[in-house]
Amino acid sequence: MNWKELLENKNRLFWLAHSIGWFGFALVHYLGSLLHELRDIFVVIILLNAYAGWLFTVPLRYLYRRVWNFPPVKMAFVVVFASYFTGVVWQVVKNINYWEIYKHGYKPDFWLMYTQSSVWSFYIVLSWSVLYFGTKYYQMLQIEKQNVLKANTVAHQAQLKMLRYQLNPHFLFNTLNAISTLILLKDNVTANGMVTKLSEFLRYSLDKDPMKKVTLSNEVQALELYLAIEKVRFEERLQVHFNISENCQEALVPSMILQPIAENAIKHAIATQEEGGSITISVSHFAHDLMIEVADDGPGAEIVDGNLHRENGVGLVNTRERLQALYKDNYSLVVANNSPSGIKVSIRMPYELS
Repeated sequence: MNWKELLENKNRLFWLAHSIGWFGFALVHYLGSLLHELRDIFVVIILLNAYAGWLFTVPLRYLYRRVWNFPPVKMAFVVVFASYFTGVVWQVVKNINYWEIYKHGYKPDFWLMYTQSSVWSFYIVLSWSVLYFGTKYYQMLQIEKQNVLKANTVAHQAQLKMLRYQLNPHFLFNTLNAISTLILLKDNVTANGMVTKLSEFLRYSLDKDPMKKVTLSNEVQALELYLAIEKVRFEERLQVHFNISENCQEALVPSMILQPIAENAIKHAIATQEEGGSITISVSHFAHDLMIEVADDGPGAEIVDGNLHRENGVGLVNTRERLQALYKDNYSLVVANNSPSGIKVSIRMPYELS
């Protein structure tokens, strides 16, 4: 059993801490006895006293469990009374040990003498009680902290999964409509190729865990599947250019991070122009960051506070939320006008390798 498992097991942790504490008590008293040149037999008394303290404080654990939910004042009263009672009993045993062993059977004249110095024993037992409650409260705090982190993780996963399944239904509708048209035109070869690419793209989008990242090369392959489907619809009206640095191929990016931006460009820059247009995807590595740009040469749009007025879907909104969920504040997404026309979306994220 490793230390982590030991610390997570409350019962084993108690017995370990309890025993170490009383061993420390015995060690401190032994070192203190060296200053007074006591006989060697005093070591036996120290061990017996430590064992008695170890034994008498064990019942306090079970008592404190029963009063754990008591009101604070009532609980404090129980703790003080139980500590004092235990301290008195322990002091009686300590005095008996000392007088019987070290003083060769000495008997006090008055029986109350057996309880002398009980205040110091009370302080030690009370300190044990405070440590017990302090440890319990610390464990409860750690459990609450773990529960909060677990809840945040679950919410985080649910959020990303929700974003993943918000695939624009217009893409599926348009693709299926195009396949239907190809079948009516008896262009079965092209229709079959489109169905194959659609199935591969959907398998990629649904199989990839949104909590995990994929290599840029895999993400580009998925984007190429999507663009190949759209090329069937737009033919020569859609031109695509890739400018990807070689050292970025194995960089890690969130799955399906490029497709929503490319879809926006097709919807607002290519489909709205009779002559079509082009989309350029550029990826580069700068310092500790990965720089991604998706630019089109469409008619452009009004940009206010980094948002497109034409944006009424979930594309850029989802992309921002996913980046925020994955990278906190260590990212940027900037929307700007492209030169000479169109829109350019620039994303900066940490450069990570698989």
